[in-house]
Amino acid sequence: MEHIIHLKETHSTNTYLRDYLQKERLPEGSVVWADYQTAGRGQIGHAWESEAGKNLTFSVVLYPTCLPAQRQFLISQVASLSVKQTLDAYAEGITVKWPNDIYWHDRKICGMLIENELMGTLLDTSIIGIGINVNQAAFRSDAPNPVSLFQITGHEQALDALLEEFLRHLYANYLMLLQEREAEIEAFYRQSLYRGQGVYLYADAHGEFEAEIAGIEPTGHLLLRLPHGEIRRYAFKEVKAIL
Repeated sequence: MEHIIHLKETHSTNTYLRDYLQKERLPEGSVVWADYQTAGRGQIGHAWESEAGKNLTFSVVLYPTCLPAQRQFLISQVASLSVKQTLDAYAEGITVKWPNDIYWHDRKICGMLIENELMGTLLDTSIIGIGINVNQAAFRSDAPNPVSLFQITGHEQALDALLEEFLRHLYANYLMLLQEREAEIEAFYRQSLYRGQGVYLYADAHGEFEAEIAGIEPTGHLLLRLPHGEIRRYAFKEVKAIL
């Protein structure tokens, strides 16, 4: 049975959970949920703006010991799809922006930071840190395109109920993974992608270019097809969509 640790404030839920696990092994699916993170982290060290008590900031631990290290992107897919399914009940236009940001149209409503530990060639522990903009009415940082569920719907939502809904989806999707239904997860992820169909503007180290998403490799690499047919392969942070 999962265990929920609810904190008023912490430095980072990922850090808190990782430190906790060094002392005591929690049941799989356990959660650290904080009303406020003093140093919430995004990918590659980016800060995450969140007004105290307004949003859902939490981390979940999984032990996917059956999963080879080279397939760890499945954890990212399971987590991002679970957020999308949760938010689909409140708004249309929710998509997954590769690799695991959640967008409402062209605006970011959720980010996540997944930290995996390996045991040999297999995964041992996954800490999934998630920040969902829920009841925040205004954003003051220089983030280019944040949005909250409150801004979309005009209504505040109960954070505990939203967390419960997410966990229900997460456990169902994780069960699919344990049942080796990986093809279904990957197909759902592909269908859920932001700008999944059509030609859009991207930029890499060589400049801007137009392309369409050709696929996602099992390793998580993004495949972009240029208008003349060339396929380019990118790891995370090697390319960005121009909004």
